[in-house]
Amino acid sequence: MLKKNTKLNYKMEENMKSGFVSLVGRPNVGKSTLLNNILGKKVAITSAKPQTTRNIIQGIYNEDDTQIVFVDTPGIHKPNHKLGKILNKGAYYSIDDVDVVTFLVDGQAGLGKGDEYIIEKFKTLDKPVILVINKIDGLSKEEIFKKITEYKDLYNWSDIVPVSALKSKNTEELLKVLKGYLPDSIKYFDENQITNRSTEFMISELIREKVFNLTNEEVPHSITCIVEQIIKDKDKTIINAAIIVDRDSLKKIIIGKNGDMVKKIGTLARKDIEELLGTKVYLELYVKTIKKWRDKEKYLTELGYNDFLE
Repeated sequence: MLKKNTKLNYKMEENMKSGFVSLVGRPNVGKSTLLNNILGKKVAITSAKPQTTRNIIQGIYNEDDTQIVFVDTPGIHKPNHKLGKILNKGAYYSIDDVDVVTFLVDGQAGLGKGDEYIIEKFKTLDKPVILVINKIDGLSKEEIFKKITEYKDLYNWSDIVPVSALKSKNTEELLKVLKGYLPDSIKYFDENQITNRSTEFMISELIREKVFNLTNEEVPHSITCIVEQIIKDKDKTIINAAIIVDRDSLKKIIIGKNGDMVKKIGTLARKDIEELLGTKVYLELYVKTIKKWRDKEKYLTELGYNDFLE
């Protein structure tokens, strides 16, 4: 999945700088938004709700003399089920297995116990750790300086970079800083590749994003999505996908009155999937209940969360 476990197309390049950079932080600090902004394409879904990212996603940034493989991780949080433990384990693994760590914090929120907990994990590292203070849009220069002061003595940061991922503010400076810490002269991926994830995964994530954005707080964390079939026709692509919930009451919410909610989810997802695939899409969704799927190893494996199962 990461540098040590992924089959990569190593290609030596003169004057090339490359490496793996993890995006680490609490849930909802803007890691996926930053990744999408830097790449100029949507490879990670986003939502105002925490814990949107559930899988480690690699996004590949290319310039003529630079290749940065960003590793977007689930937000580190206190887990309430086996899935939560798996997500945390994946995030910790990414810290150990990359060349540079970027620690994102929310510039519009105060220093929390979750931030302090993650910083404590850094103290055993022997690699660059860059503090990225996100969401500075709306903050004055004085407020940004205060935020830097709040964090600067908590760890021996290699650099501190304030940014606004949403407004594309200072992201070029962040890239410039990151390039200075890249160790390799190897091109790991082809220049036209922007992610390591499969088409099926990207489609399922786009569907899950729409569920996140259209339903109330309790629903998103209890659902997942899986693409069961993709059929390529002459002028369109037919996709069958399932939205998995852990109880029947949520199934009713996802379907909605007269099927209105699942139709709305499908309509919005289809538009993004058509942009992803570059073809007309017929998307057929259905909703399935698997009770306590987040705590059952069998289903976590079947649904693609098996990378960090114990």
